[in-house]
Amino acid sequence: MARPYSIYDVFTNRKLAGNPLAVVFEADDLTDEAMQGIAAEMSLSETVFVMKASNGSHSARVRIFTPARELPFAGHPTVGTAIALAERAYEDGGGNLDLVSVLEENVGPVRCAVRLREGEASFAEFDLPKTSMSYELALDRQGIADALSLKITELGFENHAPSIWSAGVPFLLVPVHNLSAVERVDFDPQLWERTAPLCEGGLTSAYVYCRGGVHHGARFHARMFSPDMGISEDPATGSAVAALSGAIRHFDALPDGHHPMMVEQGVEMGRPSYIHLHIDAKDGEISRARIGGQAVRFASGVLDI
Repeated sequence: MARPYSIYDVFTNRKLAGNPLAVVFEADDLTDEAMQGIAAEMSLSETVFVMKASNGSHSARVRIFTPARELPFAGHPTVGTAIALAERAYEDGGGNLDLVSVLEENVGPVRCAVRLREGEASFAEFDLPKTSMSYELALDRQGIADALSLKITELGFENHAPSIWSAGVPFLLVPVHNLSAVERVDFDPQLWERTAPLCEGGLTSAYVYCRGGVHHGARFHARMFSPDMGISEDPATGSAVAALSGAIRHFDALPDGHHPMMVEQGVEMGRPSYIHLHIDAKDGEISRARIGGQAVRFASGVLDI
């Protein structure tokens, strides 16, 4: 059976940057095995399969696969799919539009706002379906440093220390001193698999970050590595930024109010990505958080499966 698909570059306003995403439409009749096989064949960080929503007021049912396994939630697939569905629905034009959609993901319904503008890359943002929470697990700091090819003294900055956080997908967040240290990371997946703890049924992925960035507007600069997901390095990881929101609130003791910030990723891969994070803090906790970014369609075609 022929079914349409598109590839979007996400968290960027230009093609061949950001994080590529495959969106497969009309996927209702595909088996789990077929979806996993297609994701492996695509060999992108994630491939999304779009189906009819179970709730008539929602836009679509969405399943997200890495080359190795299915995820309950992920950021760049949510942004990319929301934009892909909006552009597909209004492909004949319609001027400047602001839309709201709800995607049914395994983590639950995810509310998205989409902005379509003539002559510009489309933008989408979504409310985090779960607030980031921490896991108190023993961490081997020397083992972490060795897996990243860094000195143990390069781990941490200010109040930030290695810790595990999850807003649907767990990450071992590793703060390091500066941009130079992040750039010098040489990730060893075998050492990581021996060092990183299991959490929520899988091996935690490495999310290495520091303050600042190459882009003048970046508050944080990051890289992500995930042997468990079959991803050697990811150009942009919205679910990791979702997890990072909890660490930022905790370590930086955010005061009450609205805190917008941008996280850059993928620079070392030649695919710079810019993830917009908004945190609303109240009484020392996160009352609301959103993640957003732009996306551009790179290719469209038909799968013969």
